Amino acid sequence: MNHQGILVVVSGFSGAGKGTLMKELLKRYDNYALSISATTRAPREGETDGKEYFFVTKEQFEKMRDERKLIEYAQYVNNYYGTPKEYVEQKMAEGKDVILEIGQASARNSSTSANTAN
Repeated sequence: MNHQGILVVVSGFSGAGKGTLMKELLKRYDNYALSISATTRAPREGETDGKEYFFVTKEQFEKMRDERKLIEYAQYVNNYYGTPKEYVEQKMAEGKDVILEIGQASARNSSTSANTAN
């Protein structure tokens, strides 16, 4: 029988310890996957598309937002950041419990539906 994963949202202010909690969960348990955000900012040295972030253009991001293909999003320092539904749904279908780590601004812009399939 296949196990459908769940979405776990961890939200808090900057410096609250979200990153520390995520690292510990991923180290202790193998059934978790950390969500990967899409962003319009340029990749930093050493970052790989699809690993740290999905790097997209502003137009691509706004299309994703307008088509409701993001679970949540925020704009920070003239760049967009958001969580693509498709990636989260794929990991959950694989049986992974997906951890969505978001700040307070993203929490205010999250989807009103708890069902990511919408």
